[in-house]
Amino acid sequence: MLTYLDHHASTPCDPAVLAAMAPWWTQNAANPSSRLYRPALEAGAAVDIARQRVAEALGVDSDAVIFTSGATEANNLALRGVAEAALERGEPRRRLVTLASEHRAVLEPMAWLERHGFPLTVLPVESDGRLDPERLAQALGPDTLLLSVMAANNEIGVLQPLADIGALCRQRGVLFHCDAAQAVGHIPLAMADLGIDLLSLSGHKLYGPKGVGALLRRPGLPLAPQQLGGGQEGGLRGGTLPVPLIVGLGAAVAGALADRQERAERLGALRDRLWKELEALGGVRRNGQPLHTLPHSLSVTVEGVDGTRLHRQLRRVLAVSSGSACSQGSPSHVLAALGLDRRAAGATVRFGLGRGTTAADVDVAVAAMGDAVAELRVPL
Repeated sequence: MLTYLDHHASTPCDPAVLAAMAPWWTQNAANPSSRLYRPALEAGAAVDIARQRVAEALGVDSDAVIFTSGATEANNLALRGVAEAALERGEPRRRLVTLASEHRAVLEPMAWLERHGFPLTVLPVESDGRLDPERLAQALGPDTLLLSVMAANNEIGVLQPLADIGALCRQRGVLFHCDAAQAVGHIPLAMADLGIDLLSLSGHKLYGPKGVGALLRRPGLPLAPQQLGGGQEGGLRGGTLPVPLIVGLGAAVAGALADRQERAERLGALRDRLWKELEALGGVRRNGQPLHTLPHSLSVTVEGVDGTRLHRQLRRVLAVSSGSACSQGSPSHVLAALGLDRRAAGATVRFGLGRGTTAADVDVAVAAMGDAVAELRVPL
């Protein structure tokens, strides 16, 4: 059995989450929008409880939560929804700003909007993956409508200075969207304190089910729906609510908050040990700012080896990747933004530790990397 160290791509559904979801698949399959009989009212109440759990985790009221199929849909609703609402009300601000290292679920909607009349600025990041505050300040002009910056990078785990970004956006009158799919349940986040207007999250990144997520919206922020029909979610996301998945998301958020600090400390210690032993192999470079990163994240580039052969050998014993699960083998745009060339990006390994990761798993990873380097490395 492979040692699973790709928790950035997806996390296993927690058994407590599965148990919470179970009755809503069969025992009560009512539509929560019906509200005409007891089972439907019970389903609606279960959705309300889950909504409150998600809201409390981010420090907002429950009416801020819009359930979606995941962070990708939430990102599209946020970005295209803001742009279309601005267009409808004749808002003169049109410019969108983001970073070159964002997830494609942000970059592609941004590019679509650029093709439809919204000027786009894509800022580079520093070699450690963090943004340059001065460059950002220069980019947020009087024509800027919205800035999108992710909380934690999905490939290198780097954390951006959200509070500083939020303060700058408030000062400039710019909306701040944050893709927090990799951050919710792993680090503390409070939308209002950080000045975040829109925040996207996904259940399967925090030990919940796939196929469910949410967009959290600051009250009163105009947003155009991207999915019409039925009037669910305040008219912003039509379609029958998937009660089992929503209940699972609420349970996953609650569980992630309950063990977040202990998990971060334990996995941070394992991550540091993994890095120390990989560094000792020689010719292994760490990607991203090590002082501002997710505790369970480590991205390394191995010098002097062919990336294809490296990953072919590692996948005999490890479930790891070189970058985003959405890249489908293409060169990582995140690593390119850090200045890595195609060869170096191909020889990069992303380790994502998780709730079930043990010291023995780290030992397996170190041994596998050591064997691969010994067999594949050409003289440096």
